[in-house]
Amino acid sequence: MNPWIIANVLAIKKWTNNLFSLILNASIDPFYAGQFNKLSVYDDTNVTNRNRIQRAYSYLNAPKDKNIEIYIVRVKNGKMSNILYNLKSGDNIFIKQKSFGFFVINEIPDCKNLWMFATGTAIGPYCSILQEGKNLDRFNKIILIHAVRYQHELTYLPLMQELYKQYNGKLNIQTITSQEKNHNSLTGRIPILLQNNILEKKVGLTIQSNTSHVMLCGNPAMIKDTCLFLKNNRNMKKHLRREKGHITLENYW
Repeated sequence: MNPWIIANVLAIKKWTNNLFSLILNASIDPFYAGQFNKLSVYDDTNVTNRNRIQRAYSYLNAPKDKNIEIYIVRVKNGKMSNILYNLKSGDNIFIKQKSFGFFVINEIPDCKNLWMFATGTAIGPYCSILQEGKNLDRFNKIILIHAVRYQHELTYLPLMQELYKQYNGKLNIQTITSQEKNHNSLTGRIPILLQNNILEKKVGLTIQSNTSHVMLCGNPAMIKDTCLFLKNNRNMKKHLRREKGHITLENYW
């Protein structure tokens, strides 16, 4: 059994017209950093039949935090994201009591360098994992790569920079913008920056099958193209519970 329970909206942070974060309070069961849950609301556009609509969203907050924080992109014609965007403090929505997913640090095999690749709002699971900070001493270096279209979409860069300080040299951060040039970020798409050896050169580390594990979270096209590059150029394969590999992935649709 995994019932729907009430989640109270504490606040909504509207970063841009398309990016926002929900701060919720709900009596969910304990979860692991990197997992996701499902939110649900009623579709009031159909007055004759109020159907419940639901979507899956990752936690951005650490499991130890009192409140739930979820980072969401507002889709132009998306019913769910627009309903959530227009919520107000004090409103109630639904959330599942138990969380989902295996994109968690305990599923990652030991390695020297752990690479975390994210596009857009898929930075959420990594923020949760890094804020929690458990079971990360197995890695010498953690490299967090966040790719967005424009520099102003790096909403959680201040949090990432604070985490950089906390990890005292263990955490490397590299941002990427695909649609504009900025001296603070690389410009382009992750797969192309890997193919041209620009990303690894900038970070100062290389992705190797005998020393590295790669976590991919975000746009399915990025994941597909990056997996193909790693397979063909670095002799890496998808990590499974039944068969150890080098790549762990989570698609964001």
